[in-house]
Amino acid sequence: MADKTYLDWPFFEDRHRELAAKLDDWAAANIKGINHEDVDAACRDLVARLASGDWLRHAAIDPADAGSKLDVRSLCLIRETLARYDGLADFSFAMQGLGSGAISLFGTDDQKDNWLPKVRSGKAIAAFALTEPQSGSDVANIALEAKRDGDDFVLNGEKTWISNGGIADFYCVFARTGEAPGAKGLSAFIVPANVPGFEIAERLHTIAPHPLARLKFTDCRIPASALMGKGGDGFKIAMSVLDVFRSTVAAAALGFARRALDETITRVQERELFGAPLFDLQMVQGHVADMALDIDASALLVYRAAWLKDSGAARVSREAAMAKLYSTDHAQTVIDKAVQIHGGDGVRSGHIVESLYREIRALRIYEGASDVQKIIIARQTLA
Repeated sequence: MADKTYLDWPFFEDRHRELAAKLDDWAAANIKGINHEDVDAACRDLVARLASGDWLRHAAIDPADAGSKLDVRSLCLIRETLARYDGLADFSFAMQGLGSGAISLFGTDDQKDNWLPKVRSGKAIAAFALTEPQSGSDVANIALEAKRDGDDFVLNGEKTWISNGGIADFYCVFARTGEAPGAKGLSAFIVPANVPGFEIAERLHTIAPHPLARLKFTDCRIPASALMGKGGDGFKIAMSVLDVFRSTVAAAALGFARRALDETITRVQERELFGAPLFDLQMVQGHVADMALDIDASALLVYRAAWLKDSGAARVSREAAMAKLYSTDHAQTVIDKAVQIHGGDGVRSGHIVESLYREIRALRIYEGASDVQKIIIARQTLA
């Protein structure tokens, strides 16, 4: 990677710099030979590799350590680095964190003891089940129903576009328990994948393949002990988890953009046009300058949000929204320039730049689409 000077910024401590260097070395040696033809097998393999490298300890708190917490700067650095090497490696790490984030932040001691060591060791794959056919970014519109029945809850309804759907061992599921209308009537539950009444209704396929599924709950009975927090806390739990992990989506976009710039630098130095290196063209120099500018601006927004959260801010909704909006949108622009500069190779199936072009698009949609981020920023600014 050409530029690592951003690690000297005051957002980071020495432990973060050491983490970034160690992970870069580990990824260079271990994130290769991934078979993307079978994404389910690839993600299981990557979770095992990340666990063996002890990287998943950053994705979930350690229940045995009372001082353990999620460090957002570490999460962002890890996602940025993994995304630079392989999109599925980033995905596999991210979902272990996002999928278990509600347990790390709001789980009971028993829930933490039961699930988080399995997440950290790679023995259990996690999933975050929030989105529904009629409620994507509008979380308050969730319709999946969880009715209390004695010592149990009974779930009926659907979720869709659920990452790790079909390979997860458990799902953190958000459902309507009806304490109040809208957002105040939601609760969060841990649902093991093998519980009766739960099924994978459909596997979903996208331009950048990942394990995705539509989930169906039919009289799915879970014990009341599966509830996280209190009844009606679901919206607060979901927003708190996203407040931590939304900045990491921006970091993944940053990793994709850095890889695109690295590939572009190599291309313009090695490729000749009209008897001279491609980089001698002022137009190409202008593109490279724009790419470098977008990357640094994105990094500043990402690590400001992460630093602020790690510094004790209760909420960083505005800062995380800015980071996600800018970084994902501008990573798309950076990668598009890389495709253009690579010419025919840029759209050749299997080329790294072509794969980056497919990978980046979804990041502008999930965990809050770009237009929703603008609403959050505007409302926070007006407030």
